[in-house]
Amino acid sequence: MFASVADPAAQAELAAADEAAAAAMDDLRRWLESEQPHATQAFALGAPLFSEMLATIERVNVPLAQLRAIGAADLERNTAALRAACARYLPHATLAACTERVNANKPRGGAVAGARAQLATLRSFVLEKNLISVPPDVQAQVAEAPPYARGNAAYINVPGPYDQGVAYVFNIAPPDPAWTASERAAYIPGQALLLYTSVHEVWPGHFVQFLHSNANPSRIEALWPGYAYAEGWAHYAEEMMWEEGLGDGDPEQHVGQLVNALLRDVRFLSAIGLHAGGMSLEQSEAMFRTRAFVDPGNARQQAARGTYDPGYLAYTLGKLMLRKLRSDWVAKQPGAAGAADPRVYWKDFHDHVMEHTGPIPLLAEQLLGPGERALF
Repeated sequence: MFASVADPAAQAELAAADEAAAAAMDDLRRWLESEQPHATQAFALGAPLFSEMLATIERVNVPLAQLRAIGAADLERNTAALRAACARYLPHATLAACTERVNANKPRGGAVAGARAQLATLRSFVLEKNLISVPPDVQAQVAEAPPYARGNAAYINVPGPYDQGVAYVFNIAPPDPAWTASERAAYIPGQALLLYTSVHEVWPGHFVQFLHSNANPSRIEALWPGYAYAEGWAHYAEEMMWEEGLGDGDPEQHVGQLVNALLRDVRFLSAIGLHAGGMSLEQSEAMFRTRAFVDPGNARQQAARGTYDPGYLAYTLGKLMLRKLRSDWVAKQPGAAGAADPRVYWKDFHDHVMEHTGPIPLLAEQLLGPGERALF
């Protein structure tokens, strides 16, 4: 990118900075290697540092006991909705049997081919419903995740605001070949679960979100989207799409949406538990299995992620803040009190959300004005 710069002094300055950065990375590698003989399994941040992380990064100053209660309440809300959906989909069965059956309905041709087919449907739905402003003629690719990045089942690689001609790639990880045959089969998501992963990663989740953030006239906003803002929007989009009628009330699809929601609820509770509540890795893994109904391979990956990603409560954290902000913002709109359907205001709300990428409490100040207010 810098090759076209003709200024020799600028080129020399960049070369010197490159050398210093490379040396620093080498020093970090050597330090990590020197620490390896002393490594332990003590990964927990502790409650004070965990709270400081939330306050500094997300502007959330809510006591951890209250946050834990908020996460537990959302887990119960989604579990009750799952119970109702399963009663329609597979009456008289357990929730585990219901979710297993949904997950057994695999996409034709595998997860990558299945996601490619889903994206066209989702794009049409977003545009037909006019849910958010979408830049024209931009598409996301779908690919198998590379071997070095398979710690999570699905994610999207997005170009930065300075990148030109770089593809947005929705990556889907295959199962670990070291797992048993049954674990590998279970890891491949069912069609309904994959559909809401495609919503999260592409339409109208991260893909649409980063099209907007990359075009933000503020380079600060473009370069540094917040964790809860980014993941909160994509997770918010899953439930919003169901509320807007994706699937036409099909209970199988609703189970797919809810299992994705329960996964994020358990991340929320695991993050707090692992880092500020004395939860063990095994207890976290068991909670993913019994409360989010995920397969064994996913449960291991998700629990392990919690040890090195204490901020992965951001999905549910951001979603709940955005839902509360939407409710508060809609209530302030002229005529909202007498509106038969508040969803008529949602498109404008979504476009306003896309204008800012920082912590959601700051977004609330932009939309509602300054002042203390409830975040959840």
